[in-house]
Amino acid sequence: MKIKNILISQNAPVDIEKSPYGDLKRKYSINMEFYKFFRIQHVSAIDFRKTKVSILDHQAIIFSSKNTIDNFFELCKEMRVVMPETMKYFCSTEAVAVYLQKYIQFRKRKIFFSKDSSLNNFQEILLRNKELNMLVPCGQSGANKELIAFLQEKEIKYHEAAVFETLTANLKEDVDISKFDMIVLFSPNGVHSLKENYPDFEQGDVVFAALGHSVVAALEEEGLTAQVVAPTPEYPSITDAMDAYLKDNATRRR
Repeated sequence: MKIKNILISQNAPVDIEKSPYGDLKRKYSINMEFYKFFRIQHVSAIDFRKTKVSILDHQAIIFSSKNTIDNFFELCKEMRVVMPETMKYFCSTEAVAVYLQKYIQFRKRKIFFSKDSSLNNFQEILLRNKELNMLVPCGQSGANKELIAFLQEKEIKYHEAAVFETLTANLKEDVDISKFDMIVLFSPNGVHSLKENYPDFEQGDVVFAALGHSVVAALEEEGLTAQVVAPTPEYPSITDAMDAYLKDNATRRR
């Protein structure tokens, strides 16, 4: 099946024509529509204190997304928690690590990330620092199951900390899901929103593009398959992976 209509499950870039998505539209004459599948709001300081988790009792923090970083530091600001210079940060990808510069001085901290964007490499980094007590900020539905299973298997001390909650968007009225040949997902919450809005959805010939191992796993849990996956050593961004797939599967190329 050739790809003509693509649904991107996030807000459109401010200037789509100057973005990588604009490049793909021009290159392959495809149609793209942008709809955020969910919205996120940070947990209040009052609710977080009820969990009895003390952020500063930990020596390291594991971040898996930019959203998690934003909500974690928003919570810290509300609670007046200041990160010590000794805190270490473990990021699932280089992009997430670079994003930390929004909140901390990159050079003065110890930041670790998977340089080849592989899950195995990230796990090796965590294993080399298994003596640390680690905090895993996440949503109210919990952290990535594969990550938690790894931490438990290797007996790495950790605590999950819910720093945001996810509210599913009402897509049914605005999005005709049947017209899309490809759906691009960026979070397990996007997968859950898809199934909640369209409980009878079946993949059929629809191609899923997934950013992150957790999205691939969430699709598999729902009996769905991702044909386009990033980041990988070959395709560090989702638009790189889409470009490679569209070369052989777009309706036409200019």
